[in-house]
Parts: sequence; C-alpha cells; structure tokens
Amino acid sequence: MSGWTEEQLDGIGGTGEIRITSRGDDGELRRSRIIWVVREGDELYVRSVNGSGAAWYRGTRDHLAGHVSADGVEADVAFEDADHSLDDRIDAAYRAKYGAGSAAVDQITGPDARATTMRLVPDQS
Repeated sequence: MSGWTEEQLDGIGGTGEIRITSRGDDGELRRSRIIWVVREGDELYVRSVNGSGAAWYRGTRDHLAGHVSADGVEADVAFEDADHSLDDRIDAAYRAKYGAGSAAVDQITGPDARATTMRLVPDQS
C-alpha cells in the first residue's frame, strides 16, 4: 500500500500542476516550484523536465523531504528514487495526461528527465 488516501491520490494525481518544495538544512521549506505529476496505480511520481541540474531537483536530493500541494491537498513527503523498471509506464502516464507529441512531454519522457524520476511518499509522522 502506498500510504496515500484516495482523496490525496485524486487531488494530487488528478491536477495538472503541483507545487513542490524541498526542505533546507535548517528543516524549513524552501521556495516552491510548479511541476507536473503523474499517478501510476496508487503511487505518485515526479520528474525534472530539465534533468538533474534543475535547482528544485537538487534540493530534493539534499534531505529527501519536502512538501507538495495541489487542488487543496497538502502533504509532507519523502522523495524516493523510482524503480526504473516502471519508466515506460510512467512515460505513458505523462503522455496520457499531458498530451503525446508536445515538446514538453517529449522532454519529460526523455532520458535526462527519466533519470530523475522520484516517487512521492506521504510522511506518516
């Protein structure tokens, strides 16, 4: 089980964009960024369209903790590297949700973005 409620999965996974924020060294939330999210089964996944060099992505790697908000749903999360055997399914989810054939979708399903795929795990504390 993923730990997400159906309401959270629908709210976060069903919206077009989410706000994602990582935690800094002091434990405080940094500045949020707007990114795309997809739902695959009962899990939520994000990628950096600009690859591992994107500031928000590097921030998530520092402490592997942060916060997401979307469609009235707020959740503290842990960031975990995704199982890359799911990359093709996650690509398909991005294409289905955001439209196949656009330059942005082509980029987020490309190798640099695929390498940054993270699973969002709800903080249960």
